[in-house]
Amino acid sequence: MMAIKSANVTARIQPEIKRQAEAVLERIGLPVSVLIDTLYRQIIMTGGVPYPITVPKMPTRDNDEQFNAMMEKGYNQAKSGEGLSVDEAFSKIREEI
Repeated sequence: MMAIKSANVTARIQPEIKRQAEAVLERIGLPVSVLIDTLYRQIIMTGGVPYPITVPKMPTRDNDEQFNAMMEKGYNQAKSGEGLSVDEAFSKIREEI
């Protein structure tokens, strides 16, 4: 009996995620098929997903003095009328883009 030389893997992902990942793989010269084959082999060898799947802890700003000072300054500027209107702020952002 002959061994099957290849099998297809189909996965639905967001187009932008696919584009970005494939651009990285292209830069390092690693075809997607080789990456998938390697991942499957690691799953077999390790008996599970070969890397931790966790939710990263997001940094908080509870005790960030610099952030609190910046927010207080902005709040005081807004109260005294020194700030920009929403339209002015977005106009300024568009100029910088």
